[in-house]
Amino acid sequence: RRDEQGNVIGVVGIGQDITGRIAQEREYSKLIDTANAPIFGVDTQGRVTIWNQCAMRLVGYSTEEVMGHSLVQEFITPEHRSRVQGVLDQALAGDETANFEFPLMTKA
Repeated sequence: RRDEQGNVIGVVGIGQDITGRIAQEREYSKLIDTANAPIFGVDTQGRVTIWNQCAMRLVGYSTEEVMGHSLVQEFITPEHRSRVQGVLDQALAGDETANFEFPLMTKA
């Protein structure tokens, strides 16, 4: 806040209770993590940001091993990389693809 001369005389703050939203986000994260299907997420650079327990069991890589790494370059078999990258690029542009199958490399 300022006085008539433009000098700062205080601050006005507005708060909002986000407890419900935080609880929803936690429930959503729990649902993803415990799903019976492998679920992963990537950022706009293709780096892994979500890797659920089912994905971990199927391929053998822990969440810590994949987070921040390139999904396509490090976890997709070479012969499928360009096709998978194309689908991810489309998704990041807002074009959804349903039921797309691709092989993930398993930990040896």
